[in-house]
Amino acid sequence: MNILLILIPVTLIVIGIAVALFFWAVNHQQFDDLDSPAVLPLLDDPPPRDDSDAACVEAEKHRD
Repeated sequence: MNILLILIPVTLIVIGIAVALFFWAVNHQQFDDLDSPAVLPLLDDPPPRDDSDAACVEAEKHRD
């Protein structure tokens, strides 16, 4: 029964730390957008930019 004298205060301290971490996370907007991060890996990458096409367009602009 003497172990309860240690376990109850330790449990209360752990619960207090967990509650404090939860409120810290809520205050720092950690739970604002839960859907977008899950969808980001599924999105397609933007097409690679071809620098040669951009250079041709710029060269044509300067010729006129």
